[in-house]
Order: sequence, then C-alpha cells, then structure tokens
Amino acid sequence: MTTTSPTVSPLSDNLDDALLQFHPLERQALATLASQVSRVFVTGAGGFLGKAICQRLVAAGIAVTGFARGDYPQLRAMGVDMVSGDIADASAVKAAMTGCDLVFHVASKAGVWGSKASYYLPNVDGCRHIIDGCKAHNIASLVYTSTPSVTFAGEDEAGIDESAPYASHYLNYYGESKAIAEQMVVAANGNTLANEARLKTVSLRPHLIWGPEDPHLVPRVIERAKAKRLKLVGSEDKLVDTIYVGNAAYAHILAALSLLQENSLAAGKCYFLSNDQPITMAEMLNKILACASLPPVSKRVPSNLAYGVGALLEHVYRLLGKSNEPIMTRFVAKQLSTCHYFDISAAKQDLGYQPIVSIDEGMQALAHWLAAH
Repeated sequence: MTTTSPTVSPLSDNLDDALLQFHPLERQALATLASQVSRVFVTGAGGFLGKAICQRLVAAGIAVTGFARGDYPQLRAMGVDMVSGDIADASAVKAAMTGCDLVFHVASKAGVWGSKASYYLPNVDGCRHIIDGCKAHNIASLVYTSTPSVTFAGEDEAGIDESAPYASHYLNYYGESKAIAEQMVVAANGNTLANEARLKTVSLRPHLIWGPEDPHLVPRVIERAKAKRLKLVGSEDKLVDTIYVGNAAYAHILAALSLLQENSLAAGKCYFLSNDQPITMAEMLNKILACASLPPVSKRVPSNLAYGVGALLEHVYRLLGKSNEPIMTRFVAKQLSTCHYFDISAAKQDLGYQPIVSIDEGMQALAHWLAAH
C-alpha cells in the first residue's frame, strides 16, 4: 500500500534561521502550511504540546493567536499574540478566535484525579465552545488533541487500531470527558458554516508525550525516584507506546495540511500517534532516569496490591475532600501494569506521518535539557 502525504511547497532559499532547527520534513510541511493559512488559533498554547506547536508556526512566519488561562511572557516574546481566558467561557473563546482560519484545540484538563465538573467544564464544554467558535467565524479546519485514554478500560491494548471501540467504563473523569469531546468533534465534521462551507475536523491521540520542557511525565518520574518512591507495577514488563513532543507537534501540522486539501483523507477521523517504538515501561522509566544521572528502578509491587491501594486512597481522599492527587490511583495502577501500544498505520497512510525523532535521539535532547536546567 502506498503512503499518501500532503503535497509540499518548495522551500525558500532565504529560510529563516528559526525554521532551520526543525527536521527537513517539518520545514517542508510548515512552508506549505504558511502558504495556505494566515492566522492560527492554538488553545492550551502555554502547555507542553501547545507551546511546541506555536514554536513551529511562528518559525514558519504564521501569525498565531494563543489562548490560555495563565500569563506566558515567553510565548509573547516568541511572537504569539496571547489571549488570557478560560476555555469554559464561551464568549471569551469566541472573541479570541476572530480572524483565524485554522484551529489547534490542544487545551484540556489532564491528570488522573479531580471532580467530574473540573474535567467536564474545560474538556467537554470547552470543546463545544471551540466547535461553536469555528461555526461563528467560518473556520473550516479544526485539529483536536485527543488521547488514547478514550479506549482504555484497564485492560491490555496490544497493537489496537482506530477500529477499537470507546471504553465501556472509565477509571477517571479525564478519559471519560475526552471521549465525549472526541465524539463531539467527529460529529461536527461536515457541519455547514455560515458561509456555506463545511467544517472539517480530525482528532489525534498521542500517547505519553515527553521530551525537553516536559512538565508532566519526566519531572514526576525524577521526583519519585529521588524520594525513593518509584516502583514498577506487576511482575511482567508490558510494552507501551510513547511519543516525543516534536513528533506529536509534527503530526498536528500534517493533520492540518490534510484538512486543507479539497478531498481530505483525514476529515472526520481519529488517529493514534506514537513513536512507533513500543518499549517496556521499565526501560522507558530507566531511560528517563539515566538522562538525569539517576540509578535505574528495579523494585516492584504486585499489580493487584497497587490497584487495591489506589482504590482505597481514592475512597479516603473523597471522604476527606482532599483535592491533591493520591500517590496511587486505580487508573495509574492499570496504566503501569497493562500494555498499551497502537497500530499507527492509518496516520502513516492518511497523514503521511512518520516519527522524525527516535526515542534514543529524544533522550539525548532530554539529557542536554536536564543538564542545562
């Protein structure tokens, strides 16, 4: 089967230095995108993936409106027009989207702990506001950042593809809310805009994003290792997929290019994304620890014990009204003791995606960043 990828424009001889830091395939994709859009709206611009996407767009000379709750001077200095607002505020979202012709909806409340409302307001209502904003402003292309958690019910997921159903039940409100939002985005594909054009949407499911500047996985692993609280769960090492942040950002650019094509293969679809290098959780954790010059983790706890402790802690925390995350939850216990890796053939075929940074190359970049910070 041949791979179909978006047609790319030739690169300018006077390519900006900022663009030269990226892989040649990224540069080609960004050059093409710059020829087709004028201003892009990025929600969650201050987040890990959102910032990586903004960096690439700005380097390509594309005007960017970033939307986030906090203040991000670094993004403003980069050239992003930052708008401070809450994704759950419909009027704020709609106003901020003025003048844009492409949306990357990256913002969401992630994590494994919190009330239903704390997840549904940003993840479900926020997504609805983005879709409504696209309709109001005749923005015909929407790239939504979803998650593989929409299919995860606590069981092994070995090489599954997009034909896998949504989970029959969820172990936290994150996966549940993201599944609802993803289905909203899929349903919105083909909706008529005010100018009679049709909205095209695509949902991307990157798994375990990591790399330099990671504020989630990497610091948590390092912090727990230094506190002697990092352990492997289960007696058997299971394979998991991860994705380097640069690869995830690149896939988002490719998805946008696909939507901009007249007969987009991606419109209305969902895609798993990864580095296409399944790795055991133990090996992944130890690679991260090596980047921080820390010893490997070897201690284990039985998976049933971890799950039981997680269930107990969740119950106690709810009784006490504690908002901070327990050291173990049922979801984390299952994530650490099951395999979850994915067949990304569809992303390769429809988007022309291929990982451009390997795990080992990404780890070298991470080690350099950790040494400098």
